[in-house]
Amino acid sequence: MAELLRMPEVAAGMESALLSTWSVSVSTPYSAGDIIAVIETDKAVVDVEAETDGVILRILVADGDDVPVGAPIALIAGTSETITDIDAALRDLGVGDGATIAAAPNATSPAATRDESATIAPAPGTIESTAPVTRLFASPLARRMARDAGLDITQIDGTGPGGRIVRRDVEAATRTTPAVAPPATTPAPAPALAVKTPSDTAAFTDTPHTRLRRAIASRLTESKQTAPHFYLRGAANVDRLLAMRAELNAGETTRISVNDLVIKAVAKAHVIVPALNVTWTPDAIRSYSGVDIAVAIATENVLVTPVLRSVESMPISVVASTVKDYAERARAGRLQQHELEGGSISVTNLGMYGTEEFAAIINPPQAAILAVGAARQEPVAVDGALLVATVMRVTLSIDHRPVDGVNGAQWMKVFLDLLEHPARILA
Repeated sequence: MAELLRMPEVAAGMESALLSTWSVSVSTPYSAGDIIAVIETDKAVVDVEAETDGVILRILVADGDDVPVGAPIALIAGTSETITDIDAALRDLGVGDGATIAAAPNATSPAATRDESATIAPAPGTIESTAPVTRLFASPLARRMARDAGLDITQIDGTGPGGRIVRRDVEAATRTTPAVAPPATTPAPAPALAVKTPSDTAAFTDTPHTRLRRAIASRLTESKQTAPHFYLRGAANVDRLLAMRAELNAGETTRISVNDLVIKAVAKAHVIVPALNVTWTPDAIRSYSGVDIAVAIATENVLVTPVLRSVESMPISVVASTVKDYAERARAGRLQQHELEGGSISVTNLGMYGTEEFAAIINPPQAAILAVGAARQEPVAVDGALLVATVMRVTLSIDHRPVDGVNGAQWMKVFLDLLEHPARILA
């Protein structure tokens, strides 16, 4: 029996998503677990997998369309089923004339191959144009970059395989697209004694909000409005930590960063002080047996926080390689939605930019976020003597609903001690 494939809700509260690419053509059988389509949410690229064996009878949404959650995107059926009247099947399922957004070409047609000559047939009940609609092929990252830059992607020449539009094409178009001059008007005569103030000549540019920027703004505003933040600050002598890092990296291909060691220290502190390894829910404080930590990664246009799972049992080399993989895929726009969900704490580090100390906003529904500053040489007093040591300052933002101040103070004490005795981090 034919049924509708609908846009899934892959993230809580998601209202719509961009259908990036169809991975299966019309009338081509697929198996359970195969990727049918690729969609983009506000933060990630998500593969839509088939739940059972089947075949797509008609595609209802074209590549690049933004689709509400729950809206039909394709008509599918079992591989052994024969549906002779697809339009009637759609009507029986409540998808009437004009309800489809775009229909894919018939798979038996010579134009039904996924190349640049393929066309998208008009939806039933719509007026068909005399000119064919050329199917556009562009990477998800290229589409997002063009949208954020306000460029018409159909006017960009693709240099990728088969003419596919890729990142470098959008970057080139951004550099070469001239600014649109405002229409010429006849200036009104100025008053004889008009005085020009600085505001009269101040120039500005408005950059429209992207879906992702709106989502981040909404999420952080919600966090500050609903989670009562309190802050704990601390400083640690990290000379021994830096020495251990140098020893760990000697002769190794996988380079371990200071941030990797901080992540492991956070996991160790969560094991010792489990009162921080929690999240707040409307009905209970949820405590976790494993330590999942989100790591803030800056991309060209946005900040994402993929989550490392069970960090307490993860070797430091695996932490380093996983963070590196997340960073590479984040910058290519290829993180999966499930990699951005979960965790009880985030780690964000601005030390590489020379920032000594800062406070961060908690990423809901997590209970805390650790802001890490730069490691700098400073004078310190040791047993009454003044010495020079490498000091790193951190600020822990905590949601006061699930965590009391004394628990936060206990955690900070343990964490700073781990940084100053780094062998315990790996024990």
